[in-house]
Amino acid sequence: MSAPSRDRHITEKGKMILEQEAHAIHLIAERLDESFSKAVELLSSCQGKIIISGMGKSGIIAQKIAATMSSTGSTALFLHPADAAHGDLGIVGHDDVVICLSKSGTTEELNFIIPAIRQIGAMIIAMTGNQRSFLALNADIALDIGIEKEACPYDLAPTTSTTAMLAMGDALAISLMQQKKFTQRDFALTHPKGSLGRRLTVKVADIMAKGNAVPFVVESASVTDLILEMTSKRYGVSAVVNSEGALSGIFTDGDLRRLVQSGREFLNLNAGSVMTANPKTVNTGTMAKECLDLLETYRITQLVVCDDEQRPVGMVHIHDLITLGL
Repeated sequence: MSAPSRDRHITEKGKMILEQEAHAIHLIAERLDESFSKAVELLSSCQGKIIISGMGKSGIIAQKIAATMSSTGSTALFLHPADAAHGDLGIVGHDDVVICLSKSGTTEELNFIIPAIRQIGAMIIAMTGNQRSFLALNADIALDIGIEKEACPYDLAPTTSTTAMLAMGDALAISLMQQKKFTQRDFALTHPKGSLGRRLTVKVADIMAKGNAVPFVVESASVTDLILEMTSKRYGVSAVVNSEGALSGIFTDGDLRRLVQSGREFLNLNAGSVMTANPKTVNTGTMAKECLDLLETYRITQLVVCDDEQRPVGMVHIHDLITLGL
């Protein structure tokens, strides 16, 4: 077989496997019934933890489902069934819900701990392809993830079955998230390192320049003093305040260029006569992402941060926001 023919053959095999797994998920979706809604309601009303357990490949899927639930508003963790039988079952409380994953429903390590979980008083959700198995019959709710065959040509290696478990786990996690009205801002709190987390948790107060780093002069200051203040700080701009310290306007390097180009004699003027009045401002509680949106909308590079009395207390530059990865 030539190399191009071999490549096409391998690619076609890959497509068949993906289509087989997609078909299995489609069939599971068609069989979904009220057991699913009951499972979501049970998880939503859980006063304790959501504990997810499985052996082997099912255990790896269980870990992923626990991670997804944890990041979307539910306290969830993985429990290895073999470790559970040797003391780790102590983490299970009577207010918890335990989700057990097993293709056959006959996993020895998992079924061994089922009676103990029932005695503790925790509720059990089974995720299995055998609705007549010990696991399914001893669960409060059983979700059917039965498949026709594995993608493995020998129908042995867990492939389609673990894909089905993963998909069902995602369906549970996202439905649970929506049931709890979990928002983008809630998501950001569990992902502070990610770009979304930075957008929704970082405020102006966290990144603004403050104190002596904020350039400003009073209205009566000379243009010379205004230019010195503007150029001595890194923002290429200076705020202008009135006698009470409230923001009156702003003077930028663009304003300076326009003054020079006008041919006017301006060095004998005061700051109040050359400033731009009513500049765009934000307060310390403004989110960093809102700042970036303002800067991009009005095509400006910095914003003055004011307090409740409209006194300048900080300065934010677009580079500070870009550096955050927003």
